[in-house]
Amino acid sequence: MRTSDDTSTRVFSNLVDGKWVASSSGRLFDNRNPADDRDLIGRFQESTPEDAERAIAAAARAYEEWRFVPAPRRAEILFRAAQLIVERKESFARDMTREMGKVLEETRGDVQEAIDMTYFMAGEGRRMYGQTVPSELRDKFAMSVRQPLGVCGIITPWNFPMAIPSWKIVPALVCGNTVVFKPSSLTPLSAINFVKVLEEAGIPPGVVNLVTGGPDVGTVLSTHEVIKVVSFTGSTAVGRLVNQNAAPGFKKVHLEMGGKNIIIVMDDAQLELAVEGCLWGGFGTTGQRCTAASRVVVHEKVYEEFLGEFARRAKALHVGNGAQDGVQVGPSVSESQLATVMKYVEIGKREGATLVTGGHRLEQGEYARGWFHEPTIFGDVQPSMRIAQEEIFGPVVSVMRCGSLAEAVEIGNGVAYGLSASIYTRNVNTAFAAMRDMYTGIFYVNAPTIGAEVHLPFGGTKATGNGHREAGIAALDVFSEWKSIYVDFSGRLQRAQIDVE
Repeated sequence: MRTSDDTSTRVFSNLVDGKWVASSSGRLFDNRNPADDRDLIGRFQESTPEDAERAIAAAARAYEEWRFVPAPRRAEILFRAAQLIVERKESFARDMTREMGKVLEETRGDVQEAIDMTYFMAGEGRRMYGQTVPSELRDKFAMSVRQPLGVCGIITPWNFPMAIPSWKIVPALVCGNTVVFKPSSLTPLSAINFVKVLEEAGIPPGVVNLVTGGPDVGTVLSTHEVIKVVSFTGSTAVGRLVNQNAAPGFKKVHLEMGGKNIIIVMDDAQLELAVEGCLWGGFGTTGQRCTAASRVVVHEKVYEEFLGEFARRAKALHVGNGAQDGVQVGPSVSESQLATVMKYVEIGKREGATLVTGGHRLEQGEYARGWFHEPTIFGDVQPSMRIAQEEIFGPVVSVMRCGSLAEAVEIGNGVAYGLSASIYTRNVNTAFAAMRDMYTGIFYVNAPTIGAEVHLPFGGTKATGNGHREAGIAALDVFSEWKSIYVDFSGRLQRAQIDVE
């Protein structure tokens, strides 16, 4: 990332033990607008392992008091935080568009998701239910309760820079844990906005710590003996390293990684609705979602009709600076991400897929200073092609043919990932069969593969995740452990199973 010596640019700090402090490295990195790289948003701390260790120590000290704060009192702070985000939704959304590029309408949705998650999890402060069950012995009481784990390491990506941190940090806090948070270096401002709201709402010093910059920080968070939980969202390759780093210390690890999601369009589908869903699923957030619909499999009876309309509508999408009215597709988040998109377009051509529309970088006029790419559709794609197997994370969609639902499901399941899938059909039997047979963590009927709601579990199968889920009450299982408690008030020794008559 380019650096700058412009001292007039705003400099942002780390949050450690309730104080905003500089990194021990003395170095800063620049955060620039991907729609216009002349726009320097700010300079942020290039942190070191020593900075991470100080943050972990602060979180460990704070945990000794925070875990004793009653969960309803912790929840009250989170309710205040949600209210503050509501008040600042527009300014946070504009900051987010400026630093990561997606259109303003979508960044408003990102901030709204943080609001929804914070309100939802705050409600769990009075609802972290355990179980009370009848004992098999007389004069004995049996129950279970949730208990916090300690210090949580939180590592988040750039594509949902406020929503995803809220999915992790808020349930961690309501369960009684403390946090060390490393956001993506591409979107540090949105992370700081979120953490400042928590601080202003009344989170005590050291309960939430933020350390920006540097892969070494992530390594410390996944290896340090004090860290009890590591929650990571990002690529499968990096997630594998996080898992390997955490394994020797037997840490609880939550991984949310890649996706190669599919929309199935059957011959009885409402085609106009399916086209709209594929446009939103494939090109919303410029395809930079783990749930993006980068694959579409269409029944051969409607393949040509669908592809023609899909291409026509994609070609008409307005690409530009996400802060401008009428823009529907923003830039790639960085030059390197744009280079990845362009590489896969060339791979698709070499593999023999038909480039139906798009396929080029946009770099003239208003696009000259940003990382823009045309919405791109490949037709005649074979399921084994790399563009149909590997995550691109850009505005590129592969369209394939099928002759039956069984073939469509086989294509859908024939990738390394298992996050999200969708089917467009008017036949309820077809919908339920696909719902059953697609091995994914999320499934949609007559809707695209994106658009999760905070009160249901979010996550995937296979190389997408490791079995844990975010959102809903499932998130509490990541950030708490069960304790079973037995109270014997008989006044004598009772031996379970042995003394049962």
